[in-house]
Amino acid sequence: MTLELPGDSPVLSMPWIITFGPMEDGDEWEPVVCGPYERQHALALAEEIVADEELMAVVEPLLPLVEIERIREEIAVARALADEEADEDQDTDLEVDLEADEYESFDGEDEDDEYGDEEEDDEEEDDEEYGEEEYDEEEDGDEEYDEEESEEAEDGEAEDGEAEDGEEHQHAGPPTPEEIRAGFARIAARLTGG
Repeated sequence: MTLELPGDSPVLSMPWIITFGPMEDGDEWEPVVCGPYERQHALALAEEIVADEELMAVVEPLLPLVEIERIREEIAVARALADEEADEDQDTDLEVDLEADEYESFDGEDEDDEYGDEEEDDEEEDDEEYGEEEYDEEEDGDEEYDEEESEEAEDGEAEDGEAEDGEEHQHAGPPTPEEIRAGFARIAARLTGG
């Protein structure tokens, strides 16, 4: 699996990775990610491996983004696509439910009515058997238990607040685009053995 791109797409010149994973849902093992490669090399490697074994191979470009806003944009796009797919799945489920309702018989409703009165009589007998006094005692016990729980929760919150006040979390901040590009150069040097 890979993207179908026009011949003049700038994405073609990006580094590409291959993710090898199980073909069937029953197989449980972590996917293997390889790369980065040039696109043609990635496609050739993926085809070679998949030809010998029943695996799924996904060939996709790496996005060497250096600006924070561009990364946020890509995250927003991915979330929007996921929401669209979820909406489509819900629409499909709704159609299936409607079709099932069309073929539903009314015999089940009659059965419910037939046994409904018996269940109500049983509930009334249970209420008379236990009486109102026992029910009131249980309520009093719940109130005492709730008070104890609320006191413990307040004590725990106070302890957490003290721990948070004592520790100051420092945010280092993102690297600059220049620092990221310098990191790319160091990675490239390691990959080429330089």
